[in-house]
Formats: sequence, C-alpha cells, structure tokens
Amino acid sequence: MSQNLLNRITRKPDICHGKPTIRGLRYPVDTMLDLLASDMSIDEILADYPDLEREDLLACLEYAAQLSRTKKSQKIVR
Repeated sequence: MSQNLLNRITRKPDICHGKPTIRGLRYPVDTMLDLLASDMSIDEILADYPDLEREDLLACLEYAAQLSRTKKSQKIVR
C-alpha cells in the first residue's frame, strides 16, 4: 500500500520550484506536514483544502517516514 500512496507525491521543476507536491497540485508536502504537526486533524485540513483527499495526507506521512529511513542524516539548524 505504501508505494500506491507514494505515487501521489510528485516532483516537477515547474511546480513549486521542484519541491515534492501532492498529485502535481501546488500543495507542497512540507506544508501539509507542518499542518499535521501543528495539531490540525486530517478532517480539518481536508475542509480547508477541498482538492485534497485523505490518501494524499497519508501519502505525505509515508513520504516523511521514507525520508526518515535514509542512511545519512543532517543536523537541522533553526
């Protein structure tokens, strides 16, 4: 199932400067992850972004999970 979800994440140079987005729409994955991290529920996000589907947000979470499994990490500077 995770590969099917990951198919919803796309990267195109002409959309959002090549950042990962949902289904080629102008919804960056990092924005959706920020909303989820800010304690917005999936239902609240879907109400604010009617073009999105539940599976799109699950795809963002799966994408983040895959990135966290990388072998090389980098310190995040704030």
